[in-house]
This record gives sequence, C-alpha cells and structure tokens, in this order.
Amino acid sequence: MSQSVSQVVNEAARRRTFAVISHPDAGKSTLTEALALHAEAIDSAGAVHGKAGRRGVTSDWMEMERARGISVSSAVLQFVFKDTVINLLDTPGHGDFSEDTYRVLAAVDAAVMLLDAAKGLEPQTLKLFDVCRARKIPVLTFVNKWDRPGREPLELLDEIEQTIGLRPMPLTWPLGIAGELQGLIECETGEFTRFTRSAGGATKATAEPVAAEVIAAEEPQPWAAAQDELALLAEIGAGYDEKDFLAGVATPVMFGAALSNIGVGRLLDALVELAPAPAERVDADGVPRALDTPLSGLIFKVQAGMDPAHRDRMAYLRISSGRFERGMVLTHAATGKPFATKYAQSVFGQTRTTVEEAFPGDIIGLVNATALRPGDTLYAADPVEFPTIPSFSPEHFAVARCADTGKQKQFRRGIDQLDGEGVIQVLRSDRRGDQAPVLAAVGPLQFDVVTARLEGEFKAPVTLENLSYQLARRTDAEGEQALASQSEVEVLRRTDGTYLAVFSNKWRLDIVQRKFPDVLLEALPAGTTPS
Repeated sequence: MSQSVSQVVNEAARRRTFAVISHPDAGKSTLTEALALHAEAIDSAGAVHGKAGRRGVTSDWMEMERARGISVSSAVLQFVFKDTVINLLDTPGHGDFSEDTYRVLAAVDAAVMLLDAAKGLEPQTLKLFDVCRARKIPVLTFVNKWDRPGREPLELLDEIEQTIGLRPMPLTWPLGIAGELQGLIECETGEFTRFTRSAGGATKATAEPVAAEVIAAEEPQPWAAAQDELALLAEIGAGYDEKDFLAGVATPVMFGAALSNIGVGRLLDALVELAPAPAERVDADGVPRALDTPLSGLIFKVQAGMDPAHRDRMAYLRISSGRFERGMVLTHAATGKPFATKYAQSVFGQTRTTVEEAFPGDIIGLVNATALRPGDTLYAADPVEFPTIPSFSPEHFAVARCADTGKQKQFRRGIDQLDGEGVIQVLRSDRRGDQAPVLAAVGPLQFDVVTARLEGEFKAPVTLENLSYQLARRTDAEGEQALASQSEVEVLRRTDGTYLAVFSNKWRLDIVQRKFPDVLLEALPAGTTPS
C-alpha cells in the first residue's frame, strides 16, 4: 500500500461524522454546543436564545434562529477530540425543514437521537428515525433533561423498543428519578459519577467519582432502586452489542442533561469509541466506492448569507473517498464541467478557516459554488455519481410577488438563490411568468424564512398569496396539456425540469386520475412532518 493510500485509510479511521436529530425543543442545539464545549472547541456554551443573559448557540447563526430560539437550517461544527476529528451536524429543529434534515442524513455515518425525558418519542423523532432506518444509519440515544421532572427510565426504554423496534442497550443509568438526578452509573462496571453543574451551565459540569459504598450510604433509596433496575436489565440481556448497533437493530442509551452539561462528556466518548468511521459509499449504480480511490464527494447542502460581509454562497461537500487538497480541480458530475476548489474552508458554525487538506468523512465548504446544488457529485480522475437527494412532495403553495416594483431584479436573483440552496421549491409556468413564481413548501415556516431572507439579504420585500393546493404529483409535458383545462388543478415546472401537477385536495386528484387514466401522476417522496 502506497504512503498516500495508507494515509487516506488511516485518516478516515480517525473521523466520526454524525448528526443530532430530535423533535423540536428536545435540546438539540444545546447538546451540539455542549459537545463542542466538552471537546474544548469553545470556552463557554450558549443556550436557547431568550434565556436571560444567555447568548445564542454557535450553530444557530441565522438572525431568525436567534430570534425564535429554534434551528431552521443545518450547521456544521468540526473539531478534534482525543485525536479524533469530529464532524458534527446540527439539523433543523422544526419539521417544516425536514428536507434539510434529510440532506444532512445523506452525509453522515451515525446519528444521535435526542429524547426529552418527559416527552419520549414524539412524531418528528419517529419520522427522522425512519430516515435513519432507510439509510441504515446506526443510532445512539441520549435521554436529555433528566434534571427536570420526567418519566421512568424503564418506561422510556420500553417505548423505544415497542415504537421503533430498536433494542435499547443502556451504557449509563441515572441515579435518582427525573428531576432529582444525583449522578450517573456505568452499567458495565457499576462505577458512579456525581456532577456539579456550573453557573448557568456555561462551562463543564464538575465530575466526581464516588465509591459505591459511599453513595449507597448517602442515598440508600435511590441507590437501591437503581441497583434493582440494573439487575433487571442484566437479566434480560440489555448489554451492549456492537454488531447489533452497527446493523441498526439496537441503540446504546445514555442519560443526562445537555443544558447542565451532565453526561455529555460520556456521550462524546461513546461516539468516538462506538460510532463507525467512514466506510465505502455506494454510487448511483449500487457499486461501492472504496475509500482509497481518487477523491469524490456529495454536495448535501448549499447555503448563502452566512457572512453578510461577503454575500457568498457555500456548498457543503461530504468527502466520500480520496484525499482533498485545496486548489485541486474536480469534475461536476451533473454537467461534466471543471470545478476549482481554491476557496475551500473548514466550517465551525458561522466561523470559517481555510482548509488545505481533508479526508473521507470530512465536511468542507466550497465558496462561490453557484453551479452546485444539493445532491450533486464532485470527483477527481475516476468518474462517479452518487445517488441524488430527492425533493419532498410539497403541501403548501403561495404566489410570491415583489412588493417594491423597483426591486424586481433583486427579487428574481433572491428567488433563484433560495431555489438553488433548496430552501424552497420554486415552480413556474408560462401563464404566471417570472414575476409571480409559485413557492412550494413542505411546511409553512419555510415561507417565513424566504420572506426574511429576501428582505434582509436582497432588500426585496415580498407579498405572498396563499394558494388552495394541498398536494402534488409528478407529471410530464403530455400531462400538462391534458390537464390544462381542468379546474382546481395546475401544472407547474420546477427548476430541474420536473413537471408538477398540483391539486386542491385528494378528492380532486382521484377524479382526475379516473378521467385521465393514462396521464402520468406519480407520487413524490413524502416529507417528515407529522401527519
């Protein structure tokens, strides 16, 4: 094996690339920040915006995110912990942005499923787990907010197994019921650690090992209850099994409190020890692409407006194989055109640094990537194309018009940019023209993002006129002609050339299908918003 090939394989083994997924308000961005804090990548953690005296989290860089206290765009944090390069992706915290989360899950090797100790598995969590299952992504579970009142730990484990079919394998166990957390017990060794949180949870909680006989004397009832629960877990064979975890049939479970930084260090250790390193990824033809083949990667996200001073557009590339060197010229698989990588950057939230080299598993930002869209493949030398990332079936539609006639040019440029980023689906027709495109969304909050960004970044205020359509089906040019005279139906074209027939309701779709049995009306992938 040559030195360069050996370096690629060895460097890939040092990478851990994972996403944090959860239902809104489970504490996902807070956990993301706490993980970076425990890796000493930041000095003090922020929390959900709006808490008195607290700043916004590092991963929430958009003004709308800071104002509302939710994540509406995925973010990347890369840092080193114990000689392991961590690529941590914080996903949107609202179901309306499920397309963005789906794209992120196309770029990771593992996921942390975050559960609220009081709420357990919620609809959005279930939908996101379905995506992980479909992509065969191993899942670690972190039960958050154990410093607040919540449910019984055994009840939560049973819910995980009964609801999503994952066998829980606890690694740590709480001493004390939810809301009265005394510390954490290591399930395998029985060792106990007591935590003392810092003021406001801004820095690491102090961890103090306490001998079993000491804590048993200090807290006899909670200790006895925990020992009974651990004995039951041992009896049913709930110990960790690496094969089952990697196969996606079981999940390691840890308990803690991200806001207090309790149990977060243990989770970070588990990710380094248990989460899989990057492996060969399958291309669009189903052929595995070996790690040591020439460079290739998938664009899973495009984002502009992160740096108001530069107003540039960044494409996020998940490296699948080979060694990346800044300045190398890659091929854009969709067009066959060359793409120069002079402006390649490592990303930590909104902060960027120039990256000189990167390896499989790494996420790098390519600046001024106007030709790239989510789902595109870049490669060097050996041609390859990875599976594209599908667009979800929209359920909300609105006509967008520029509210200031003098800002039409900025309006069109902004609409094109947000379309290219995948923030919204933009639909057009000859009848409506470019001045009144139809915006199609999985969830209505996407419209708020479009409105805010058009006005904030492009100084182009917009008005939105909601349309009564509720569902879409893929059709073709023949379908466009056949349906032109039908009421409560409209055929529009997406930027990628896809024809979408939109309908007022399922009843109207059924009538059209019976009337035009030979017209193509194909369902699109469903979003992950709760039904």
